[in-house]
Amino acid sequence: MRQPAADPQLDRDICKLAHRFIQRLDAHARAAADELDLTPAQVIALRELTEPITARELAHRMVCEPPNATFVIDRLEKQGLLERRPHPTDRRAKQIVLTEAGRRRRAEVLDRLAAHTPLNTLTADQQDALRTLLQNLVD
Repeated sequence: MRQPAADPQLDRDICKLAHRFIQRLDAHARAAADELDLTPAQVIALRELTEPITARELAHRMVCEPPNATFVIDRLEKQGLLERRPHPTDRRAKQIVLTEAGRRRRAEVLDRLAAHTPLNTLTADQQDALRTLLQNLVD
């Protein structure tokens, strides 16, 4: 069943608030990057490297094009924070794997992002509800 049309003013308000919140999240990531002497894209890449993944998977998680992710991967590799390894099941692909230094750096990134996140104004239950609402919107 189709939902009734939203109130145009409510739609504008929600869009404006969502945009402002995204700006706050972006500013937060940029501040973390500055403090850690990384680029914002490197911060996002390190945040998203939860396990060995391909560059394409990382690009998807970073919400960017694969060539942009490759550029970030190259820089992180030059800094000794990650390495490319053969993929265990796809001989054409490489997996991106954090080095020991990369795991330490990722921990610093996660600590910094958690310390002053704009989400701290919400309770854990509110954060969970927000995640559910956002998931419903993107599914």
